[in-house]
Parts: sequence; structure tokens; C-alpha cells
Amino acid sequence: MSSPSVTGDAASLRRNRILSTKLYFDVPLSKVPLIYSPAYDIAFLGIEKLHPFDSSKWGRVCRFLIKDGELDKTSIVEPLEASNDDLLVVHSESYLNSLKNSRNVAMIIEIPPVALIPNWVVQHKVLRPFRKQVGGTILAAKLAKEQGWAINVGGGFHHCSSEKGGGFCAYADISLCIHYAFELLNISRVMIIDLDAHQGNGHEMDFSNDSQVYILDMYNSGIYPFDYEARRYIDQKVEVVSGTKTDEYLKKLDEALEVAGHMFVPELVVYNAGTDILDGDPLGRLKVSPEGVTARDEKVFKFARDRNAPLVMLTSGGYMKTSARVIADSILNLSKKGLIDISSPR
Repeated sequence: MSSPSVTGDAASLRRNRILSTKLYFDVPLSKVPLIYSPAYDIAFLGIEKLHPFDSSKWGRVCRFLIKDGELDKTSIVEPLEASNDDLLVVHSESYLNSLKNSRNVAMIIEIPPVALIPNWVVQHKVLRPFRKQVGGTILAAKLAKEQGWAINVGGGFHHCSSEKGGGFCAYADISLCIHYAFELLNISRVMIIDLDAHQGNGHEMDFSNDSQVYILDMYNSGIYPFDYEARRYIDQKVEVVSGTKTDEYLKKLDEALEVAGHMFVPELVVYNAGTDILDGDPLGRLKVSPEGVTARDEKVFKFARDRNAPLVMLTSGGYMKTSARVIADSILNLSKKGLIDISSPR
């Protein structure tokens, strides 16, 4: 099923691209629907340290889970890298061509020295990890439909739309995931629950006026991206202010989820679970405790479980070294509460 804004030849081309993808593949039952690849992690001559994002966060989350004895390394699902044809399902040729200019990539990932680096290096060291994570987000919807939930330990590039990247987001993985789900999973209603501290302006632009996609976005309105046009396309806008503490945050979330549950019946929930809401995060500027993040994630998983809706979780933003431990602890709590099961099938 194509978006109402795409008709005729364009819709047919999109459908053919989706049908020919290799990103959806069968995963053996010996694996759990937790998706990660060592190729996610960005190590780039130390230049990655010029951005506050912890670009080795994804691998550290998995190492914590393995070290805690809850996850077997062999049970992790490794995705394929999204190809150019896969990306063209949402992105234009002109946008993808713009990424062949290192200066444009430098602006998107907010690291100016990258502009001076040959593009083939940028493609390999920066954009390939992103494309691998996109493959993980797309595959996550298939696994969630099969097993009830899936976590991509990466992805959540919610500032990127079909025509524009920004905010460390070069590809629109959420939009791509949803279009693949529409076409391949017999799904027609998707709810995006975006709880990253920043507004998810990318998917909001991509699904503007699309009644098949309901967007609940709870964000700090006093920080990037200040995208007032995209805000018009949020179905349920919950704005919080800098300094919001755990109790108030969770109360607002409870109220928002109750409203969302009355407004829309999802067949898939895409949960953008940024940890930049943490107290001390330099960019999110909220004051939610690690225990508050755990409670937040549990509430969203219960919301989806109560509606029998498969859930895809993406880890998105989080700009402190402590984020990886907080994410791992939250996943452990979800497992302990029976909302997911990350132990290998015996």
C-alpha cells in the first residue's frame, strides 16, 4: 500500500523496489529479535569525538547485555546494509547524490572537518554504518510482526526526511521501515511514538497528512530542530520544557498514551526511544533519571502489548557515555517484566 501522496508510476516503482529488497530475510528461531552489527559503530580517526554523540554506544549496549549473562552473542540478528535501491523507496536520487559531497555530509553530522575528507572515506566510515542501521530498522518491523517485538540497537534517525538530512541523521530509517511494512507485512496503520528529547521533524514531514500514520511526539520545544512547519503534522504534540523532572515527565507520558490509545488503533508501533531525556544530557536538557527511562520504556511496551500491536524500538539520540548502560538496564527490565525475552531459545 503506497502513501496517498505517491501515485501512478512513482508508486509502482516504489513497490517494485520494496518487493526486490534483500533486507527482509528469514531469521532462525535460535535468534532473538535484537538487531545489531559491529558495523554500526563509527570509529573515524577520533574525528567522531568532535560530536557529543557516543558513536560506539550501540556496541556497548550489547556488550553489557552479554556480560550480564542475559544475551548470547550468537543470538543477535545481524542486518544487511541498505542498498541504493532500498533507500530510493523514500529518498530522491538528488538527495542521495548530495551525500557524495563530503561537505554536505559534514553539515548533516555536524562535524565540520569531515568536509575536508575524501568522500570514499566518508562513505565507508560514516555513511555505511548508517546504512547498516537502516537495514536493521527495516528488518525490525518484520521480526516484530513475527515475534511481537524487535529492538534495533541503533537507528532512529528522526531528523532525516526524504529530501533533507540533519542532526546526525543522514537516512530516513523510520519512514523507510513504515513503507516496507505497508507493502510487505499487510499493515495499514502505524503509530510512531517518538520520545527522543528532540522533535522528530523528519518522519513528520514524510508522513504529513497521511492518515495511515499517527504521530505522538513528546519533545523539548526549546531545543533543536525548531521545525515549526513539521510540528503542524504531529497528530499528538506533547511539549516539555528544559528541566522537566522524572515524575512530571512520566505523568505527561501516561496522559499522552491514554489519549493516543483512544485516537488510533495501531497495527505496528515504531518507538523512537532516545536517551537524551536523561538528567545531564548536554543537548536534551531534561532531568529524567535512569530509572525514569526504564519506566518510560516499560510503559510504551505495555501500551503496545495491551493492544496486541507489534513494537519496533530504536535507540536514537543520547549524548552521554552513561546512555549505553541505561539502555541495557532498560532492556533487562523489559525482559524481567516478561514484555520481551532476550534469552536464547533452549
